[in-house]
Amino acid sequence: MNNELKNGFSLTEVLLAVGILAVGMIFIAGVFPVAIHFTTVATERTIAAIAADEAFAKIKLYGGINTTWLSALSSTTCVDFNDVLPPAVDVNESDFVYPSTDADISQKQYCWSALCRLTASSSVQVTVFVCRKTGPHLKYYGPKDSSGEVNWPTPDKVDWPRPVKVEVDQPGPGDELRIKKSDEKTFLNDGYMLVDDRTGRMYRVLERYSPPDEDTILLDRDWDDSDPGGPPKKLWVVSPPVGCGRGPCLTIYQKVIQF
Repeated sequence: MNNELKNGFSLTEVLLAVGILAVGMIFIAGVFPVAIHFTTVATERTIAAIAADEAFAKIKLYGGINTTWLSALSSTTCVDFNDVLPPAVDVNESDFVYPSTDADISQKQYCWSALCRLTASSSVQVTVFVCRKTGPHLKYYGPKDSSGEVNWPTPDKVDWPRPVKVEVDQPGPGDELRIKKSDEKTFLNDGYMLVDDRTGRMYRVLERYSPPDEDTILLDRDWDDSDPGGPPKKLWVVSPPVGCGRGPCLTIYQKVIQF
């Protein structure tokens, strides 16, 4: 009788090893989408900062050539820089995209818009929205005129994201606001960034409530209602693409420029 022992693994041991390896590979594979997401976020934040610096420089340049445009600004409301461009400067659509090279702008993905509010005789609070255009054929809701409001029920559609005004009211003191027009409920979704038309103060939407309170949003801080009973409350926000819910605004930068 041969009692010699033979080296090797049993089928049970092999199956256990394969099972442990498979579980480990699943966890490792789950890290890659998260890593890609955070890499994309970091890249876009870097691009947004550079694009905003370029926007501030252009506004300083264009606005300094001819300061007569300052007379169109107000200290109690924000005005879109697209509507008050200095008349002595020939500015075309390519000046609002990033990078602002001579390449075909239809191939560009990033753009900026700016709101201006007078803080002194020659000082302007400039708020720059840096946005991402995720598809070349997407359309966005645009302001009907210099009022900044959307022309309902037949809204104008533009090729690049631009901030528009949304009218809200405050059901009570605190950090909640109610959207007045039903068509504009999707303009203020979770994570969207807002600018108060009267003060230029910036907010972020923490949550838009579920039905039946889908017209109410929760802000990241209390609403600055230092003038209760005053003019209607209006917010500037970049709307999502027509027929799509993903917000194009990457971030908002703000500074005061002396002209």
